[in-house]
Amino acid sequence: MALRRVGAVTLTALAVVLAPTSTVVATAQDPVPPESAGTQMVDEDPEFLELHIDNVTPSTVTTTSDPFVTVTGSVKNIGDRTVRDVSVRMQRAPAVASSEGLRTSLTLDQSRYDTVGMFDTVAGRLDEGQSKQFTLSLPLRSDTDVSLDITEPGVYPLMVNVNGTPEYGGAARLDDARFLLPVFGVPGSPAVPPDISSPVAVTMLWPLADRPRLAAGVPGSVTEPVRLVDDELATSLADGGRLDELLAAAEFATRESVDRDHTLRDSLCLAVDPDLLITVENMTRGYLVVDDPSDPTGSAHEGTGKDAASAWLERARSLAATMCTTSVPFAQADLAAITEVANPDLTATAVEAPADIVDNVLGVTSLRNFVWSDAGVLDDATAQMLRGDEATTTLVAANSVDTTAPRDSAHVIEATPAPVPVPGNGGTGGTTPAAAETSTATGSVDALLFDPSVGTALAAMGTTPQTPSYTPERARYDLSDDSQTARLQDALGAVSWSALEPEAARASGTPRSLMVVPPQLWTAGADDAKTLLSTVSSLMRSGLATSRPLPALLGRQPGSPEVAALEYPDQAAEDGVPARLRDAAATQMPRIEALNAALVDDPQAPLTPERFTAPLREDLVRSMSLAHRRDDERRSAEEAADLRADEVAETMDDMFGAVTVVSPGGVYTLASEQSPLLLVARNDLPVGITVRLQVDAPSGMTITDIGPTTLPPRGSRTLTVPTEANDSRKLVVKFSLTTADGQQLGEPTSVTVRSNAYGQALAILTACAGALLLFLAGRRLWHRFRGQPDPADEGYERS
Repeated sequence: MALRRVGAVTLTALAVVLAPTSTVVATAQDPVPPESAGTQMVDEDPEFLELHIDNVTPSTVTTTSDPFVTVTGSVKNIGDRTVRDVSVRMQRAPAVASSEGLRTSLTLDQSRYDTVGMFDTVAGRLDEGQSKQFTLSLPLRSDTDVSLDITEPGVYPLMVNVNGTPEYGGAARLDDARFLLPVFGVPGSPAVPPDISSPVAVTMLWPLADRPRLAAGVPGSVTEPVRLVDDELATSLADGGRLDELLAAAEFATRESVDRDHTLRDSLCLAVDPDLLITVENMTRGYLVVDDPSDPTGSAHEGTGKDAASAWLERARSLAATMCTTSVPFAQADLAAITEVANPDLTATAVEAPADIVDNVLGVTSLRNFVWSDAGVLDDATAQMLRGDEATTTLVAANSVDTTAPRDSAHVIEATPAPVPVPGNGGTGGTTPAAAETSTATGSVDALLFDPSVGTALAAMGTTPQTPSYTPERARYDLSDDSQTARLQDALGAVSWSALEPEAARASGTPRSLMVVPPQLWTAGADDAKTLLSTVSSLMRSGLATSRPLPALLGRQPGSPEVAALEYPDQAAEDGVPARLRDAAATQMPRIEALNAALVDDPQAPLTPERFTAPLREDLVRSMSLAHRRDDERRSAEEAADLRADEVAETMDDMFGAVTVVSPGGVYTLASEQSPLLLVARNDLPVGITVRLQVDAPSGMTITDIGPTTLPPRGSRTLTVPTEANDSRKLVVKFSLTTADGQQLGEPTSVTVRSNAYGQALAILTACAGALLLFLAGRRLWHRFRGQPDPADEGYERS
């Protein structure tokens, strides 16, 4: 099965420049035969025992560490029978030799972990459901005793193996757990320090984001409190919550007493979701939590997180004021889906507006012209969309950009701000240097690359691990097999690996670099976040790493751009927003725009059209969020997105139906054939609206267009409609209201009209009477002219 697909030839490829930023995997891999790579166990689901790692000490080894590695954990009988003679031992595989090995080494056959310790007995008997703690310790190196035989710095894959004898069976390996151990230096005598002659330049993003929480389909208001679908965000913002701990970890690691020379602070950049800020800011004013998310305007109760939201937001403002801050796409939107909808207002909400929101709420000037897609990859259409008058830099996984740079088969190539020029001539082939030059004047897209293995390890951290879309198939495995501690160790090893491989930098001839890019919705807890920041700080203090601020990486780097093409993984399409949600956005956006254009912007009114309709447009972006689409909560995320799209459609139907012509009922009688027709138009929206009256009149009646009419907020207006009726019959006239561009408002109304005009019969009678009068008058004149008496006067003359 193909892991990736190259962008369509009808779209423009990207160009990449070799310069310092982030590690791209070399073609060489760890020396492992293909048949030896695979799952951690012969059976993916253990049938008898489950091994869980609780703690690894030290988590990173330095020259001043204890010379032993100690692992504590537990073994649980999850089978249907007793297991006897349960024992564990520690094993080690060779040091990771390539970036890809940071993930693939964790799926090697246990025989590849060929440095082994002695078995320690955990329990002589373990019954069904029973668990037992263990502590396992092994020297890093020893000339006389069994050890891990680690003699130089590097990142080493370790495995704890559990054996036992199930009833009715023989002794067997029943489970294992793997993790990475970063070794900065080897303690002992003599100590082996790391090579610090070529420090790695570190740039680190620190995401603050959450899944969409605002109730769907609720228009903006200046008096009503916002509604949330649940109150989980209050817990996350309060002491000990996820967002509290992420913020606290960054606060602690960058405080003056800890980061005296600001090296860690300079390398960090807060990446904030504007949807989170909008939600938290609204919570500070008090909010409601709906009892049923499928009924967002129904019964609700008061939320509990007002004070926590206020405190967290003030802390975020203080921290953002001291360091680099940038925004991520609104609600972690799927940019490929946003691009496919191709609505300018929707695109602006997802990509352009976030920076302004972050600036307004946090009171900072955030980094502009920088786009970090939650997917970690881009397709060609999105790259085209991101082009603007100024150069835009995007952050993508290195394996999603197919460079033509030569790769030494034995080393890792360093690549960086990779300019991604998009030619303006609409060419269908790969980008050429000449095309890159011509595109510079009209805007371009540059790419910062990060190591996919590092990103994958960071995404696996925390309580809800995920596997990014850019992770190659070979590096994918069930993360639930690993404990949170093991996944943290893998992340520490991945972040440390490039700093411990100076030979790669010497071979490439370019300064080494590392982009630390966690997922935007990151579930790392306090201990995990603090440990990661502490590890990065230790790299800098030891001389293995230096700080490189993100702003310094933006913009076109010197040198000639190198031709490249985007590779959009099939997995990204599978993880992305389905077509039904894109279609829903494409259907509702024109309706929102039409309504917004029809609403009256009254300077005296606090509720503006934009403020009234903005939540609905934002809801459509929220429905295309990638939050939780790559983890165990995917189904609930999909259901929430579908519900959000449905609620927007229902709300738009209600809003369009709230402006209508009120049926007068009965028969409307005109006083004369040219009497005006009086109608009542009602607007139940809280904002005034300009409408047009559409008329479907039968023959015999002429109705004059009255032009645009403004209806007041939550009010009505009498419409005087000039009417001319030439028929005394009952006539049925259909009236409806529309926006200026013809969008139907409300339901059409039928009015039965009767006129007092006699119409055609009266005209015939009048003509006949006139003709008779002319005949009689003519006859009298004729007789008088001839001097003859008129026969009609006979009898009157004799009298």
